[in-house]
Amino acid sequence: MRTSPRSVLVIVARRIGDVLLATPLIRSVKRAWPDAAIDVLVFEGTQAVLAANPDVRRVLAVAERPGWATHLLFILHLLRRYDVALSTQYGDRPTLYAFLAGRWRAGLLMPTGKERWKRALLHRWAPFDNRNTHTVLMNLALAGLLDIESHREVAVCWEPEDTARVDALLGRGSGGPVAVLHPYPKFNYKMWHRAGWIEVAIWLAACGHRVVLSGGPDVAEITYVADLSRDMPPGTMNLAGKLSLGAAGCLLSRAAVFLGPDTALTHMAAALGVPTVAIYGPTDPVKWGPWPRDHASATNPWKRLGSQTVARVRLVQGIAPCTPCHKEGCERNVASFSDCLQQLPAATIIAALESVMRGR
Repeated sequence: MRTSPRSVLVIVARRIGDVLLATPLIRSVKRAWPDAAIDVLVFEGTQAVLAANPDVRRVLAVAERPGWATHLLFILHLLRRYDVALSTQYGDRPTLYAFLAGRWRAGLLMPTGKERWKRALLHRWAPFDNRNTHTVLMNLALAGLLDIESHREVAVCWEPEDTARVDALLGRGSGGPVAVLHPYPKFNYKMWHRAGWIEVAIWLAACGHRVVLSGGPDVAEITYVADLSRDMPPGTMNLAGKLSLGAAGCLLSRAAVFLGPDTALTHMAAALGVPTVAIYGPTDPVKWGPWPRDHASATNPWKRLGSQTVARVRLVQGIAPCTPCHKEGCERNVASFSDCLQQLPAATIIAALESVMRGR
């Protein structure tokens, strides 16, 4: 590229957390080329994390498993529409999207022989490291390929109506600092036990905090949080299913402390600089630990083993010698639970909350 591009497509065809952790790359591109229009291609159901992002012109959402006719129309709409296309995933589909959409293309690829054919589709590529490089830094390898400066802040954004919604809801409750608990991850293998959430909530209420439960719009999530809330201390506010993702970000910005498992909201709390306790089991924190606000270093924030603190984030790792196993539950499927989390005592989490609230 000899001139600044007028249009850039960033491809993040995975889950909400992947899209959120691509925002440092998006910001880096926008800071380097402020006049460029940046679009982001994502899977349907993940676009809410970018809804209020000022760096993004438009979000293009495609079904994870589209019908062939719909997919063909989507692809035809992409053909060479962008000066630059960047793929943050090494898979066939995102690489092909980049090839079709961009007049100049770069992406992440596995450095193996069987992936060699994809290299011919890109002008530049960086080797994908799925073990020793945090996802934020992995995405920013593309900024390196573009020869632009990396900006490492994860962007959490919301609209003015989200602010009004949160303020109205919080205004209905009693006073005291807000403690946001996010008890339900999408998958069972990331879930902490029910008794632990109740014990923590009782302790927070005794400390004078107003306990607020957050949760997404999924029916199973709403049902779980509603059932849990019945055993929570009086005055607990259940906002599961009542907030957009942007409004949830605004809620987090009002929190004195946040507790959550390995899920998008935990990443958002850490990015906002809220005192955060993150409960991690099978997931590798080197790759997927919450990116703390103001962590400007080009090094991984987290080590692989052990509970640890970086800035205002305390990552509590499950108690088992196999942790992190990088597997989806002890039965190796997303519906199974992880012993390392099911055996984690509430006292450990309470001690972690005390630590972050005191800034230690």
